[in-house]
Amino acid sequence: MKTLIGVVSLATLLSFTAASAKMTACTGENMGKSVNAAAAMPDGPAKFGIMKEMAAANTAMSKADMRGACKSYMRAQKMGAK
Repeated sequence: MKTLIGVVSLATLLSFTAASAKMTACTGENMGKSVNAAAAMPDGPAKFGIMKEMAAANTAMSKADMRGACKSYMRAQKMGAK
């Protein structure tokens, strides 16, 4: 119950930020698209940071930790938005 309330609170908070309008849902399909888009970027600190977060998201998903995976995915999206 506490987790559900926390997720709802976080979702509500994110819905009011301007940056969240560009965020995509935390799904395997969207993560795959993000990895492909990041792979097409020129090498640099932004690309390496995004790929590091996407790797962390993939590792968390393989351990059935969707909360951790979504956190890493959101960090990767924020890095790509800069």
